[in-house]
Amino acid sequence: MAPMEDISDMPFRSICKEFGADLLFTEFVSAEGLIREADKSSNKMKFSSSERPVGIQIFGGTVEILREAAIIAERSQPDFIDLNFGCPVKKVVVKGGGAALLNDLPKMTAMTEAVVKAVKVPVTAKTRLGWDDSSRNIMEIAERLQDAGIEAISIHGRTRAQLYGGKADWTLIGKVKANPRIKIPVFGNGDITSAIIAKEMKDRYGVDGLMIGRATVGNPWIFRECKAYLQTGVLIPPPSLQERVDVLREHLHRSIEYKGERRTILEMRKFYSGYFRGVPDFKKYRLMLMTVDEIAQVYELIDGIRTFSPPIL
Repeated sequence: MAPMEDISDMPFRSICKEFGADLLFTEFVSAEGLIREADKSSNKMKFSSSERPVGIQIFGGTVEILREAAIIAERSQPDFIDLNFGCPVKKVVVKGGGAALLNDLPKMTAMTEAVVKAVKVPVTAKTRLGWDDSSRNIMEIAERLQDAGIEAISIHGRTRAQLYGGKADWTLIGKVKANPRIKIPVFGNGDITSAIIAKEMKDRYGVDGLMIGRATVGNPWIFRECKAYLQTGVLIPPPSLQERVDVLREHLHRSIEYKGERRTILEMRKFYSGYFRGVPDFKKYRLMLMTVDEIAQVYELIDGIRTFSPPIL
């Protein structure tokens, strides 16, 4: 499961784990936030023992800040620390973090070496193909990061300029995996939206693993479906309406325990479309779910979906 801001929090990670996710990442954590002891950054590092193996992903704009943040993150006893060298969001890039490092490979290398030397847990990295189509330098990036000491690399098949648009290009991911210099595991990321696509990418490009991001939102079953197809070649049925409702209710329950009712009501709104994708006539239910402001109303609407007759509020 890919690290995603406001998505891969502890409640949803735990559900994805139960449906077959082998490896989990926290939301990406600001190095500066950790050093300032900001509650938001510290809270993102919380995870349960049942989630293991789990990594804390951090991003920062300077060598020293990233190094100090890694030391702080290690105190939470993750299984590994992941370095974010691919986030394309402007507020991260303008501070020299995330995908900004694609334009400064010496700095990216220095950051990685500093973190690897500072912590005892394994260090991994997630990055992109390059800054734009004129600088798709992922091969050099992968070699430099491996030489700097990372123990695995995840590659999103887009450039920073693409953000999340266009189509992910896996050909360069495959070339990195095929490079005889690369000895570490290579994980591919981008546009894995079904079990069929997962198997196609795995077979065609020979990657060691698959990282799934946006397709997991409200769809933890994708891990179960992908693993079954990879292992047996059989497509298993999608979740029933009953299961969708039951799992969403559990997600709500865990989220309320973790962050309280008010935040849960607001933050769960991004998940509803995923949980009920393909369900006929769901649009009108979704509009109601997006506007109610009491948790009892949310539960009442969701339970009504079981029979396609949610109450009018």
